[in-house]
Amino acid sequence: MNQERIFKVLLGPHVTEKTAIVGDSSNQVVFKVTSDAAKPEVKAAVEQLFNVKVTDVRIANVKGKTKRAKHGMGKRSDWKKAYIRLEQGQEIDFASVE
Repeated sequence: MNQERIFKVLLGPHVTEKTAIVGDSSNQVVFKVTSDAAKPEVKAAVEQLFNVKVTDVRIANVKGKTKRAKHGMGKRSDWKKAYIRLEQGQEIDFASVE
């Protein structure tokens, strides 16, 4: 996988109450990823960008919600998120990443 693809696969961390609970209980981090990302690509990108060892990657497709607007019904975009389990003793600190 080339360097350009590594920087494009991960879109950013997905921070919610649920992801905070998952992170504390089972040493996982959740990222928003591109819609065409595959598990090996996500694993390689996280390992190279953050210098950590990844043990498991799970990917979930999130369907966009249908919303009512002034001009009728609209739909938010579908997106994809990846649950990344890190090896014991390793963590990603987003505050110190440059």
